[in-house]
Amino acid sequence: MLGLINGILGVALLVAGRRLFWLFIGALGFVTGIRFMSGFMQGPEWLTIVIAIIVGFIFAMLAVFLQTIAIGVAGFLAGGYALSVLAGMLGFDGSSWIIYILGGLIGIALVSFLFDWAIITLSSFAGASLVMESFFPEGAQIIFIILFFGGILLQGSLLRRGDGRAKIDN
Repeated sequence: MLGLINGILGVALLVAGRRLFWLFIGALGFVTGIRFMSGFMQGPEWLTIVIAIIVGFIFAMLAVFLQTIAIGVAGFLAGGYALSVLAGMLGFDGSSWIIYILGGLIGIALVSFLFDWAIITLSSFAGASLVMESFFPEGAQIIFIILFFGGILLQGSLLRRGDGRAKIDN
């Protein structure tokens, strides 16, 4: 069940992570809730999912009502998640909090300087990571690369069709 949810969220982030900023933030809250609960609680999967949904909902509401703060939080969460996944793919300990925090700081820097493209890049990376974890748990890095760049190209083309200003559609 969790794999299916992550896969659906991953595809949504690949296609519309920038335009549906609140979904991007909510999905990152959901994934962070899953990681946190999996590390600290040994219980039924349904309880982990319910708690992660609540965390994701809180993050999505924060994105709607506190957009400026949410942008920094999104950069931190996406950067932390993305670097953790990348570290795991490269054979390092992807569950290290140091790697997560370092990735988070990189994510904050990205969203501060290159907002639209940072959100597109981070949501594509997070989306590709979720799809990979859900449907291709081992190897298949070429699929990850295709999904990642496909998400960037798709969202970038949607951005170019708009007026190009840094705005988020809620």
